[in-house]
Amino acid sequence: MKQQQAYKKSSFGPAFFFLTRRQRKALADYYAFCRLADDIVDEPNQPNPAAQLEELSQEVQFVYVGAPKTLLGKNLVKDVADFGLERENFTGLLEGMKADLEKKQYQTFEELDWYIYRVSVLVGKTVLSILKLKGNQADQLAQTLGSAVQLTNIVRDVYEDARMGRVYLPCGLQAGEVLKRPTQLKECLKQASRRARENYEQAFGLMERFWPVTILPCRIIGYIYQKNLAKIEKTGFAFTQPVKLTKCEKLQMVGYAIIKTLF
Repeated sequence: MKQQQAYKKSSFGPAFFFLTRRQRKALADYYAFCRLADDIVDEPNQPNPAAQLEELSQEVQFVYVGAPKTLLGKNLVKDVADFGLERENFTGLLEGMKADLEKKQYQTFEELDWYIYRVSVLVGKTVLSILKLKGNQADQLAQTLGSAVQLTNIVRDVYEDARMGRVYLPCGLQAGEVLKRPTQLKECLKQASRRARENYEQAFGLMERFWPVTILPCRIIGYIYQKNLAKIEKTGFAFTQPVKLTKCEKLQMVGYAIIKTLF
């Protein structure tokens, strides 16, 4: 119950209102897994986070042999069976979390794509599997929408990440330099924003190939995050705290997505 409430409060929450109870339960389970991994890496004073990630990785292996050790693992066994969730959707995410733990930096956007694939594209593939959408076009949609969403998050959280010692953008800056070199950072933020917009455009084009009602959750996610990116761009990238949408702005995007779907 708590994990369902948690994902409903996330930016993805409004997109999943239209799913079946079984689909929402599976998404809540996967969200709980992602949240657990994220907390291990991000929460301060975690005892031996590397060992905790390894334990979580072992639990994934137990899930796929039908012998989980935790309640979450037991829930995931049924989700994996019902929706055909691939092992990489879990193990790949943990690889991305490990990179966060090591404060890995990326010299090019191509290198950053390695990280984005693990922490966002694989999440997209999981969502689409739960929506019962698979195949080449579904994979392309996960790639483009997942990349757009994660780039938006990276742009939005650039200063918060720097305060945690992390720099995702290939801007040639160390974490302690991010606040001190706004001109150099701004150019990289613009480049990341352009790449995100290109991915949104491709993702919305791909959505036209799916049954409109089935793809509605993805359309909602896309419009919400694209609107967030537009709000960031409107500041001229002159911000030091994350620029986020209000609840009203999110609901407007939900309504817009429904109208686009029906008409």
